[in-house]
Order: sequence, then structure tokens, then C-alpha cells
Amino acid sequence: MKPQTSSLPVPAPRSGPDRVLGIDPGLNVTGYAVLEREPGLAGAARVLEAGIIRTQRASEDMGTRLGIIHQGVLEVLELFQPSAMALEQVHTHLKRPRTAVLMAHARGVILLAGQLRGVPVHGYAAARIKKTLTGSGRAPKDQMQRAIQTELKLPCLPEPHDVADACAVALCHLLTARMRTMLGDL
Repeated sequence: MKPQTSSLPVPAPRSGPDRVLGIDPGLNVTGYAVLEREPGLAGAARVLEAGIIRTQRASEDMGTRLGIIHQGVLEVLELFQPSAMALEQVHTHLKRPRTAVLMAHARGVILLAGQLRGVPVHGYAAARIKKTLTGSGRAPKDQMQRAIQTELKLPCLPEPHDVADACAVALCHLLTARMRTMLGDL
């Protein structure tokens, strides 16, 4: 089962220490983005591939849907061999606790895929991702999409929002790692 890809650029894969797989976990649609930072502290990030893993209808068996997500993530990990995986931490709204539980199921099989391939997984809160990319932890989706487009030098806004969110978490990880490296050099 090959993950569905978006219209973002897809250069040939190559290994590198600053390659990260960002994932926006979802039970119906899981967004993913493989980003790589060019060598050096000023190296720009670029998109190697971005797309979605879509499960069957909500009426399908939960195990089948989770298996599709798990297999799709394993395929992306094998193809691009990232040095890290980043995903958004589970969050919940008091009015919709079921959403957090469902997202946690998807997140669990994604974490398992990373563990099976020996890829370290880093979790980021949504507010931290927004603050890292825009300076505001409460940035709206359109502001986030513009920040991603600018940082990654994309010709258009990243779509769908699942792909944009995956780009955002991957970019947050790369920027955070770069900042740690810079502070470590002081």
C-alpha cells in the first residue's frame, strides 16, 4: 500500500543526518512530510516528499484502519530513512475527549513504526509548533500555512491541512535542533 502523495516536490531520496519525518496523526487521514536541512547552521530546509495516508471509511474495523496507518508510515520510513520522526502531541478539548482517544490510537501505531525502525520520535505541543514557526502559540491555520510556505520556499500554500501540519511539526523539529546546536556551540 503506497501512501498517497500531494503535489509538493519529490526529489530522489538520499540519506542525511538532518532528515526528519513529520507526522500529523489522524485516524481517517494521517499527513506526513519528509524534510531535510542542508548542511551547516544556515542550511535551508527542503521538502523531499509530503502526502497523506488515508484509511477506509469510519465504519471500517479499527484494527484494519490502524494497520493501514502503520504500514504507510513503515513504507515512508524505509524509503527515506530519516534520522528522526516528529509528531504533534495528543491534545484534547473538554467537549470532545473521544477525538483525543482516537488520535492516540493512530499515534500509537506511528510510534510503534518508529520504534521498529530504530528512529527516535520527538513530540511537540501544538502551541510550541505554532510559536516556533510564527512567534505566536495561537497562530491561526492560514498564518501557519504562510509561514511554512515561506520557510520551505514552496510555490503555493501546502494543502491539504494534514500535509501542512506534518510540514509544520517537521520544520519545528529541524528549527529546534538547529537552535540546540547553536546554543551548544556557545
